[in-house]
Amino acid sequence: MTADPICPLCDRPIPPDVPQSLHHLIPKLKGGKGGPVVLMHHICHREIHATLSEADLARHFNTAEALRTHPQLARFAAWVAKRPPGFASKSPGKRRIR
Repeated sequence: MTADPICPLCDRPIPPDVPQSLHHLIPKLKGGKGGPVVLMHHICHREIHATLSEADLARHFNTAEALRTHPQLARFAAWVAKRPPGFASKSPGKRRIR
């Protein structure tokens, strides 16, 4: 039996039956098409894009380590890490004012 992959933002396992998505570390619109991607919980992926602009992602937050250093994403990761791996928010994420 293979262990479930680990989300690079919240460090929780990603079981095959939970919402998940691939995050382009450099956004496709900023030259990242065909570049490195990481598998993560869909809720974590939505939080990244609700928090940071494509330009910020491309310039400053283009690694999993860098994403975890952003104060708002660090708070989110600490909060969601206390939830079960299948936890998904019912409300859609909206872009936040930075």
